Amino acid sequence: MIDETLPAPPPLAAIAHLALADDAATRRLGTDLALALRPGDILALCGDLGVGKSTLARAAIRTLADDPGLDVPSPTYTLVQAYATTPPVAHFDLYRLAGDNELDELGFEDSARDGITLVEWPQNAPSTLAAATIVIELAMAPGGGRIAAISASETAGARILRSLAIRDLLAAAGLAEAPRRRFTGDASTRRYEIVEAKAETLVVMDAPREPDGPPVQGGLPYSRIAHLAEDVAPFVAVAQSLAAAGFAAPAIRKADLDAGLLLIDHLGSDTLLDTSGRPVPERYQAAIACLAELHAMPWPAKMPVADGIVHTVPAYDRRALRIEVDLIVDWYLPRAKGRPATDTERAAFADIWNALFDELAAAETSLVLRDFHSPNIIWRPEQSGRQRIGLIDFQDAVIGPSAYDVASLAQDARVDIPAELEARLVAHYVALRQAEGGFDADRFQRAYAIMAAQRASKILGIFVRLLERDAKPQYLRHIPRIKAYLRRTLGHPALAALRTLYQDWGVLDQDPAPRPIRPSDTRS
Repeated sequence: MIDETLPAPPPLAAIAHLALADDAATRRLGTDLALALRPGDILALCGDLGVGKSTLARAAIRTLADDPGLDVPSPTYTLVQAYATTPPVAHFDLYRLAGDNELDELGFEDSARDGITLVEWPQNAPSTLAAATIVIELAMAPGGGRIAAISASETAGARILRSLAIRDLLAAAGLAEAPRRRFTGDASTRRYEIVEAKAETLVVMDAPREPDGPPVQGGLPYSRIAHLAEDVAPFVAVAQSLAAAGFAAPAIRKADLDAGLLLIDHLGSDTLLDTSGRPVPERYQAAIACLAELHAMPWPAKMPVADGIVHTVPAYDRRALRIEVDLIVDWYLPRAKGRPATDTERAAFADIWNALFDELAAAETSLVLRDFHSPNIIWRPEQSGRQRIGLIDFQDAVIGPSAYDVASLAQDARVDIPAELEARLVAHYVALRQAEGGFDADRFQRAYAIMAAQRASKILGIFVRLLERDAKPQYLRHIPRIKAYLRRTLGHPALAALRTLYQDWGVLDQDPAPRPIRPSDTRS
């Protein structure tokens, strides 16, 4: 029997009725389903002998294992076969069962709780069918092929329909039968897949429209104030503008703007790091040169997306800069001190940063990609010039102080950049910009210090927010690095008051012990 401690099974609703022409179509459905499955999903496969249950299950397991040649034997005699995929998968075949009594011995409860569970012949142990989050009824079609009727819970159904929508996007691009596999995700809700398209490799960006979230200031949500992209239109606009200017941004092969689905070029897999994860100075120097070229060009605030659709690149204004830097007070400081910031602490913080933002009024502005660091930069050694640097993350681009992206690269949040390398990168950037004429190096250095401190303060808050609000603790390992950058930056004379404040607050001290994750609240 199913343990009563398992969550109550959700109600299911019919979501799709698909015609599968042959075994290949059945395998593609297995892949499409696998890419939508999450831990806790129980997929019940119903139907008579020979309707393709094992074919579908085998394709799903191979997709989850990212191994198209994986041996997936039928568990008809063993009753269950486990796979150490991520997340783990258990494949049950209950054909020889005559009820629920043997389920306890098969480990069904643990599988259902901790991983993904695929069940053939669930009707032979009715409690498995009752616990299913997804049910697929397979049957032979009168004219040949098969029919798949899919029912699912609300959350699982939404994921499946989105995966099927990606298949529709591929079909619209002439790639209906193209293999798909998991690629990567990031700190946001965006998700990526690799598509093998004939002789080339493409990427699917799955970026559903972001909800606005609760109001945090002036009746507006954080995303609106900080100018974060809420759909894929900004990505399309900036990608097309960068490519038109000769930079290596992904071409948009197919787009469903309403659904938030893009089929784009795969620019490569090499990064600015070597195989052991250390920065390669020559690659970073090429990236800083690319950035210098980008900042030397004029960029329009209005960028075309598609016929009749134009994206206006927002200004990186004081309000956006301020709500970002406030993250250190809203999230990091309470973690460090074990209490919220006081009104007096907030006022002192605001006074110092307002004075620093006043100084930015004279700073050079340009197109700011905003996350210009190693995870978002592709090294393309076979190319030359600016094409050697692939740009893949710019949907949140703004018009603001050009020093921000220089700091983003020279103080890479994901890898240790030695002080000597940071200094060399900044000096190379300044030399390239001075060669154009009319570049104020002293003004840039001041803006660089301010923007580096702003970015480091923001990131400290974001990494704690990812833990406490989003239950993503993996980003905490980067905090010591960010604090080291901040200590380095606060040596600039322009930041004397901020350095004193952060020292008084203990921001630069050793990291405090972790506290339990607390429920989400209305903080930004």
